[in-house]
Amino acid sequence: MNFKLIFSALILWSFSLGAQNNKPAKQMERALFASGCYWGTEYYLQKVEGVISTTVGYTGGHVKNPSYKEVCTGRTGHAETVEVIFDPTITDYETLCKIFFETHDPTQVNRQGPDIGEQYRSAIFYLSEEQKEIAEKLIKILEAKGYKVATELTKAGPFYSEIDDRHQDYYDKKGGTPYCHKYTKLF
Repeated sequence: MNFKLIFSALILWSFSLGAQNNKPAKQMERALFASGCYWGTEYYLQKVEGVISTTVGYTGGHVKNPSYKEVCTGRTGHAETVEVIFDPTITDYETLCKIFFETHDPTQVNRQGPDIGEQYRSAIFYLSEEQKEIAEKLIKILEAKGYKVATELTKAGPFYSEIDDRHQDYYDKKGGTPYCHKYTKLF
């Protein structure tokens, strides 16, 4: 049973209860980031104040409901992706994008550290024109600093959560730190 998904649903449901009781409901926002192994991406994004939940999974491919093994073949077109639910009254999309760029090497194509393949590409899957504009602005800043940014900027399609709960919150459960992600100040 995927307790993380149940917990996320309960949080969103509790916010909607406020609206039903004539209290303003908090409107959570969503973001999708891929930067190599999703475990490392999740590790850093879930530490940002205002992030309500993170879920690892897949997007950007052509196979419905892909399994981890299918994605690992590199033949589904998906990227290992982290879905972030955040409270925009505490943090914003730009802050999350900066953390995304600063915790992997956005100049690498179809790889991150020892992980090689299209499923490990650097990508931002935007959910609105505002998200796209923010990502474009940050990419231009990095390019002006001399970085050859390989990060794909793609309109989001379906996101498929990894159903094997062992993949969710991997480093929290296992301990340790990511092997192909580290923080480097870029902005």
